[in-house]
Amino acid sequence: MKRRDLIKGAGAGLLAAGTGIAAPAIAKGVKQWRMQMTWRANSPLLATGPQLVADYINKASNGRLELKLYAAGDLVSPFQVLDAVADGTLHMGHGYPAYWAGKLAAVQFFAPIPFGFTSQEQNAWFHYGGGQELADEVYGELGVKFLPSGNTSVQAAGWYNKELNSIESFKGLKIRSGGLGAKVLTEIGGVPVQMPLGEVPQGLQSGAIDGADFVGPFNDMAFGLHKVAKHYYWPGWMEPSAVLDCFINKEAWDSLDKDLQEIVKGANAMANQMVLSEFVTKNAQAVKIMKEEHKVDFRLLDPATLGHLGRVSQSVIDDVGQTDDLTRKVYASYRKFIDTVQPYSELSEMAFMNARAQLKS
Repeated sequence: MKRRDLIKGAGAGLLAAGTGIAAPAIAKGVKQWRMQMTWRANSPLLATGPQLVADYINKASNGRLELKLYAAGDLVSPFQVLDAVADGTLHMGHGYPAYWAGKLAAVQFFAPIPFGFTSQEQNAWFHYGGGQELADEVYGELGVKFLPSGNTSVQAAGWYNKELNSIESFKGLKIRSGGLGAKVLTEIGGVPVQMPLGEVPQGLQSGAIDGADFVGPFNDMAFGLHKVAKHYYWPGWMEPSAVLDCFINKEAWDSLDKDLQEIVKGANAMANQMVLSEFVTKNAQAVKIMKEEHKVDFRLLDPATLGHLGRVSQSVIDDVGQTDDLTRKVYASYRKFIDTVQPYSELSEMAFMNARAQLKS
């Protein structure tokens, strides 16, 4: 049976996009939409954004747009969500750009970029550097409208059961990773492994993997990684920023009145900031607990190793950025904006944080 037949057979009903609106909804002037996230309902922090979006739209639209939220697997499998939104099976989805990078090379520049944008820099690019327009163009090739809808902030370099004392330490290590970071690991002799989040603790414990890039301190502790890995390495060179994406069926989006479009935009803008703030808060609390109660071994990669990783990362990014015309267009925008914003970030945020750190000595 086709996916849509399965959903209809389960009683999900007719879609409300465009001419697919069920008759009762047309009579009431109500659009009834369905959104599925790629996250389980109880996923710490990750499920926050989709719920915020749904609640905001349902309240702010005064009943004109009714959005029902489904968790991963409720209607389609997690990695089918974007396809289901594009073909009209769902109206909206919520996930992570890296999940769709295999569909179109340009998507990789909305996923985490090694040594790339911080979360604030990425948001600035979306709003004032042309990033939103480019994301709409790229995601439009996949049949959907794009909106940033949360950010994990900077992540860790990963959990490892072996010491990383030099760039040679990565050779032969099996590391759960993905995206552009995985390409960098391959170049330095690491062995990237694709593995669902839920399997990572057992993988580390059994030795199936030697290390893992996960989400961040709060999620990492919730999954018990501090119990199965010896060392927690920083800084998060692979994922300095990780936007979460909300994507909307193009026909459904175009069918909305302009005021409803603004409500949907506002819902995601609010979620984008709230989710980032929650990640920063709960990650900070988790680090404190891991240090004080669990005595986790936090380590920093040495400058020579980071320098080597940075040079390899730039080479990988340059190569990927030349994949095709659309990717070159996105990469050129990314390169132009980071070349402009990085000196300011170093003069302002980095210089201030370095100064503030002196107060501890």
